Formats: sequence, structure tokens, C-alpha cells
Amino acid sequence: MPVELRDAVDADFDAITTLYAREVESGVATYEYDVPDAAEMRRRFAALHAAGYPYLVAERDGAFAGYAYASSFRARIGYRFTVESSVYVEHAQHGQGIGRLLMERLIDLCTQRGYRQMMAVIGPPQDGPSVRFHERLGFRIVGVLPGTGRKHGRWLDTILMQRALGDGTASPPDNE
Repeated sequence: MPVELRDAVDADFDAITTLYAREVESGVATYEYDVPDAAEMRRRFAALHAAGYPYLVAERDGAFAGYAYASSFRARIGYRFTVESSVYVEHAQHGQGIGRLLMERLIDLCTQRGYRQMMAVIGPPQDGPSVRFHERLGFRIVGVLPGTGRKHGRWLDTILMQRALGDGTASPPDNE
């Protein structure tokens, strides 16, 4: 079945909120504890959209299958050429290539917008599927922050992965 990728719209946020809520409640892809409601997810989207970051939705056979977006890696101006990526795929759609399609499009859009580095901030484990997924997309582990998160009654490492976009650091940005 073909997968359609498109920009997120307001009507997507009930499905986005539901998918994210499952990860907040039972996973470690986010270290958030309290499930944000759809209004909060829309507020977060509006802030990212206003800042010019891409926010994508995947649909398979007309049904919501996942989403991905880029955001600021850090707030200080010196980090303005670096973005952080986030991707979430419906559990029933795992292993179907949807996450890869979303991330490839996100990488392309961020490159077109002049960003030079993309970061992925990942929960454990270091040998887990999220790390392997990002490695296949050209990310590499650049750091592990032991015990920096706590969720579900246990300490969690934070894994930092990075990939260059466009020229990376080989040339100065056009809009410096």
C-alpha cells in the first residue's frame, strides 16, 4: 500500500496526540510524564510552524500512520544551523518503512532550509531499534549521557546521534 507524506494540518492532532500519549504512558522515546492534550500538541505545532520547521504526517491507505518534525536543537543563536529530529510511527505500522520515509523527507526539507546538522536524542538502549534505525539513515552516536533521565522507576541514558546535512561543516552557511 502506498504511503502519502504531507505537511501536518490541524485535523491531524487528535491522531498525533493519541500516538504520542501511548509513548508518554508506556515508552521511553520521550521522558515526558504527563500526556499533553490535543490543544497543547496544537500549540507546540503552531510554535514550530511559526519558526519555519517542517512537521510531516504519513498516511497509509488514507489512515494516519505516523509523524515527524524538526525543532531547535538548542535555543542559543549559535545553534541555529542545527535541528533536532523527532519521529513517531503507529505500532501496527512498525517495520513497514514509514519511519524511514518520514525521516528521509525531513532530512531533505531541513537541508533545503539551510540547516547543517541534525541531532537525534534517543532513549535507551544503545543497541536498540531506534539507534539502528538512525544509523541506517547516516546518523552516528556522538555521546551517551548516563542516567540523565528517569522514567518508569528506572534511570535512563540519553543517546545523542548526529548526521550532517548538505555541506555540514565543510563550508559556511549562506545566511550567516
